[in-house]
Amino acid sequence: MSAALCTALLALTACGGGAAQKSEGKSADGYPVTVASCGKEATVQAPPQRAVSLDQGSTEILLSLGLADRMAGTGTWTDPVLKNLEKENAKVERLADRYPSLEKVLSKEPDFVSASFLYTVGKGGVADRTKFTELGVPVYVSPTDCAGKDNDGGGDGKRVKTLTMDTVYGEVRDLAKVFAVEKRGEKLIADLKSRVTRATKDIKASDATLLYWFANSDAPYMAGCCGAPGIITRELGAKNVFDDTREEWPQINWETVADRDPDVLVIGDLTRRSQSAESAKAKIKFLESNPATKNLTAVKKKRYVLLSGQAMNPTIRTVDGIEQVAAGLRKFGLAK
Repeated sequence: MSAALCTALLALTACGGGAAQKSEGKSADGYPVTVASCGKEATVQAPPQRAVSLDQGSTEILLSLGLADRMAGTGTWTDPVLKNLEKENAKVERLADRYPSLEKVLSKEPDFVSASFLYTVGKGGVADRTKFTELGVPVYVSPTDCAGKDNDGGGDGKRVKTLTMDTVYGEVRDLAKVFAVEKRGEKLIADLKSRVTRATKDIKASDATLLYWFANSDAPYMAGCCGAPGIITRELGAKNVFDDTREEWPQINWETVADRDPDVLVIGDLTRRSQSAESAKAKIKFLESNPATKNLTAVKKKRYVLLSGQAMNPTIRTVDGIEQVAAGLRKFGLAK
C-alpha cells in the first residue's frame, strides 16, 4: 500500500463514522443501513457526511436531494450540471472532469462513494470498488447498470431485461435511505413521475421511427432497444430503428443506418472531448456532408432532437429526454 493510501486510511479511521446529524426524524439509531450495490452490498453506519459521487448521474441525484453540504467531491462529467442545481453544485469540489485518481478521492476522506456505472469503480475507471471497501469506504453502484443487464461481454453491456424508470426511481430511494432523507426522495420521484405524465399526455407517435446517436462518427454508438433511450421511445409510443438489438450502445455502420432511414435523429450534445463528433454541431455537420447520411429522411428534413449525454443515460435526466423528444415529435408533426 502506498504512503498516500496509508495516510488516507488513517484519516478515514479517525474521521469516518463520526456523530451523524439527525435528518427527517431519523437519527443514527436507525443504522447501520444496507442497500444492494450491483451484486454486492453497501452498508453505512451513520448518514454520510463526506460523500464522493463519481458519475454525473449520481451527483445530480444527490444534489436534487439537497445533500450538497454532505458531499466532499464529484467526478466524471459529460455535460453542464442541471440549471436548477448550479448553485448547490458550486458548493462541491469537482475532483476531475473525467475519472479522478484513487488518491485524489481518498484525500477527501470519504465516508461513502457512489457511482452510476460499474466501470467507474472497476478496471479502467477510478479504482476497483474492493480498494474502497478494504479501506472501510462503502461503495454504491446504481441498479440501472446491473439490474437485468449483462456487463460481462465487453462494450457497454447487454440488456437481458428491459429497463424502466422504476429502476431509476429505485436508485433515488436507495440514496435517500442511505442519507436518511426518504421524504425528499419520495418528493423527487413524485415530481419526476408528474413530468413524465405531462410530457406524454395526449401523445401517440407509433408511426414515427427514431435513431439515437450518442457519439463517434467513425464507428458510431447507436442505442439498442432497452436502455434509457428505450424508456423514452416506449413512453412516447414511437419505435427505435435498432430495437432489434439488446446491446446498450452497439457500434453500427452508416450504411446500416441509411437502410433503416429513421424519421427523427435524436443526437447526443456532449461537452466532453474524448471521441469524434461529441457535440451536436459536429454531428449535424457530419450528417449533412457524409455521402452515406446526407440523403437520410431525417437529415433532409432537419428533424433533429438534441439531448444531453445524461438524458441518454439511465438517470433522472431521462425524464428530460422524454420531454424533449415529445416536443420534437410535436414540432415535426409526428405526434398524433
